[in-house]
Amino acid sequence: MWAGVLVASGACYALKLAGLSLPARWLQGAGIQRTVPLLPVALLAALIATQTFSSGKHLVLDVRAAALGVALIAVLLRAPFIVVIVAAAGTAALLRLV
Repeated sequence: MWAGVLVASGACYALKLAGLSLPARWLQGAGIQRTVPLLPVALLAALIATQTFSSGKHLVLDVRAAALGVALIAVLLRAPFIVVIVAAAGTAALLRLV
């Protein structure tokens, strides 16, 4: 197990070092400048989808999916962030109560 942790740590360090070692001119391109700000959003969306729709080895549609749907509707209606959180949490709580 520790060997795996050490290898993964070394790989993460090497990847970070590779990113820092890139020439500045490679990072000045228009495509890179448009794409880089979108990466955290895409990664967060992937994390949310993974945590919402999977449980172990199986695809799951449960309370988490309903809460995410309510949150999405609240965001589309331009509700304040706290309203989005309370609506999603309230939906999850009510559905778990049932």
